[in-house]
Amino acid sequence: MFEFKFRFIILICALFCTVTSPSMAIDVKDFGAKGDGKADDTNAIIAAISGAVDGHVEFTKGLYKISRTIEVKLGETGPLSISGAGGTGSVIMTGEGPAFRFIGSHEGSALPSTVKPIVWEKERMPTIYDLEIIGAHKDADGLEFRNTMQPTVRGLLIRDVRTGVHLVSRNRNIIIADCHIYNASGIGIFLDQVNIHQFIISNSHISYCKQGGIKVAGGNIRNFQITGNDIEYNCDPEGIVSADIWIDCSKPGSSVREGTISGNTIQAIYSPNGANIRFIGQEGNPRKIGLWSITGNHISAQDINIHLQQTRGINITGNSFIRGFNRNIVIENSENIVVGNNVMDRNEDYYSATDSTAVGGVSIANSRNIIFSSNILEGAEAGNEQAGGALTINNSRHITINNNQITDPKFQGIHINNSAGVMVSACMVTENRQIPRMLSGILVTGACPDTVVRGNRVDNGKSGRIKNKATGAIIE
Repeated sequence: MFEFKFRFIILICALFCTVTSPSMAIDVKDFGAKGDGKADDTNAIIAAISGAVDGHVEFTKGLYKISRTIEVKLGETGPLSISGAGGTGSVIMTGEGPAFRFIGSHEGSALPSTVKPIVWEKERMPTIYDLEIIGAHKDADGLEFRNTMQPTVRGLLIRDVRTGVHLVSRNRNIIIADCHIYNASGIGIFLDQVNIHQFIISNSHISYCKQGGIKVAGGNIRNFQITGNDIEYNCDPEGIVSADIWIDCSKPGSSVREGTISGNTIQAIYSPNGANIRFIGQEGNPRKIGLWSITGNHISAQDINIHLQQTRGINITGNSFIRGFNRNIVIENSENIVVGNNVMDRNEDYYSATDSTAVGGVSIANSRNIIFSSNILEGAEAGNEQAGGALTINNSRHITINNNQITDPKFQGIHINNSAGVMVSACMVTENRQIPRMLSGILVTGACPDTVVRGNRVDNGKSGRIKNKATGAIIE
């Protein structure tokens, strides 16, 4: 009787495990892949993907050499995930192009009524995770996504490639999380003339990519979130102009709106004309790039920390800045911009002999409807004895400057030139250096109708506290 009960219990447990255990992944080695880094495993991997009845392909521990792109046509494979056995599997691409190209047929938006049945049945959420991809060809890339719905990239290390992740054509609802994209000769994550709405990049390291960390080149982008990443060293000090985050909407027909850059570290080395964050809109039409929040980031060590050109509706709040070699912030030909509650510091621990030329400061030119409020701006060396200062307003209108603390400027604290309807109030412009150097706290020049400077606390500089050389300005 006891033996019968024991056997019955074993049978029930076996049945339970069979019912509840997940289906097994296909091991590419079962299809002839060697994983020794020497044999060409391309055909074996293609066979494994074609034979993945349960939709899960795994690269167990090993180095898998491929010589051409593994194309995953989702309409043929059905729902698919690719994994690297907890990060122990590596793929080395010895040919040109992406190691993996995921191709779907989605041509709609994220609106459910625009999603074709085949997308839900066979193509939705292609997933690749816990895998290393290495480039061994000068034109080798990591991943490419084309017309996909809900692609999910998680826990990847992509290194020594040209482009880490390349997004083309049209894609929707993309997530890239917990990844390391490292040492690309080109761009880390490249949105290349692509139509994308709903895109999240989070909790990732994107670094040492010589032509940009995250770059948008044209296209139509909405709902783009860049949060909680370490994005640094994305430039070539001896190469072409680059930026850690670069949104280029200068081509007619493109627009990039509705985004967030929050909680990132964005730094860490100077390159000529480089930027940590650069937004470039269309000449004469700032409406095509905007509705972005840049909040709660640490931003440092580039020619310009944040560069806005031809933009509209940008909110820059609660960030810490240091070492803007040209400027901390440059705003050109833009409108409806808020810069508030930021710290632009000059902590001397960060200024070695090579960094001593980082002048810092803020420049606003040919812009309107700008609020610059409740910021700390210390030690800026921008300008010269004749013009310019820690904060320079030039050829602009309807600018509010209030409740700022501007400390130890080398030349002027605030310089307003040829600008109408500027209000400067409740600011402190002070000098704390043992050897004073500030020329004047506030300088107003040119035609400045309806400009009012009122109720500020300004230390006396070598040329005075507040100098009014303008027409139309009121100093109270």
